[in-house]
Amino acid sequence: MPGKLRVRLRKSPISYTAKARGTVRALGLHRLHETVEVTDNPATRGMVRAVRFLVDFEVVPEAQPAPAARRRAAAPAPATAPAAPAEGAARDDATAADTNEGPAPEEERA
Repeated sequence: MPGKLRVRLRKSPISYTAKARGTVRALGLHRLHETVEVTDNPATRGMVRAVRFLVDFEVVPEAQPAPAARRRAAAPAPATAPAAPAEGAARDDATAADTNEGPAPEEERA
């Protein structure tokens, strides 16, 4: 997998050649101090080199995958859902109030 370059536009491309402005735009930079990550290959290295007076860049280190044993131990335990009431069981007023279903049937007006 190719690495990444983090490129930041530090100077405005206004008053530079159209070629330099186009290269900045092709890198995905639109505003001052905007940062983008692009793939690290010879083409993007050449683009960064062509506008090196307008941008700063750094190589983004590749993340090292954790060992398999460590990943399994660090995984959070699955959350358990509260038990559902048995079907046909009578609901109390507190349950009706919590679910915003309105008053219990015995409180309804005729």
